[in-house]
Amino acid sequence: MWLPALDALADRGLYAVAPDLPGFGDSEPGPPGSNTWEGHVETLEALRSAEGLGRVALVGHDWGGLIGLRWACDRAGGDGVPVWAIVASNTGFFADGRWHGMADALRTPGQGEQLVDGMTLEAFTGMLGSISRGIGPDDAREYFKAFADEPRRRAQLELYRSGDFEKLEPYEGRLAALGVPFLALWGEDDPFAPVAGAQRFAREVPGARVQVLPGTGHFAYEDAPETAAHALAAFLDEAAPR
Repeated sequence: MWLPALDALADRGLYAVAPDLPGFGDSEPGPPGSNTWEGHVETLEALRSAEGLGRVALVGHDWGGLIGLRWACDRAGGDGVPVWAIVASNTGFFADGRWHGMADALRTPGQGEQLVDGMTLEAFTGMLGSISRGIGPDDAREYFKAFADEPRRRAQLELYRSGDFEKLEPYEGRLAALGVPFLALWGEDDPFAPVAGAQRFAREVPGARVQVLPGTGHFAYEDAPETAAHALAAFLDEAAPR
């Protein structure tokens, strides 16, 4: 998903890291009990430390947004703000949020196990193809790695079942307090995280921009890869410390 964006950022002289979080892509899941929202936040900080990165621009989509935004708020403090810009896409960070139907199923004991254990590559490919014009069979095969075996399937359930939005109550106002350039870059027709979420970020984060990509859905970076990559790179190029 991020390859066009990485190229666009490199063209502007920006260095970018696109990690596979544990249990996604080619990264193995962590041991049981570690594949939670909190565990992924800790992993993100461990990665930043291992890579020797200082302040960064944070770009997050879907769960990556929930994880990354929580990391940015948690790390702000005595050492300053860990980010110099934020781009949030098709995600949320609101204590009164509600999960969509598929996520609710994953969070429900018994129902979640039945869903992930019965998932086939063919069915998964068909599902992604029905909601994204940009995701073909080869792309779906990469996404399916998150459900490819028993440990990964259980890790996904662990993550979703740790995702209680009430955990965000202590974070109220903390995104705004970061005081960095903020872009909500959104798919116009997202059935899971509607554009209203982007508008809410704009209300809650002073100076935040909203850019909606026409004709795209939840996977905006897949549906319009060049347009999304250009929008992302242009914003970060403008916001980058000189």
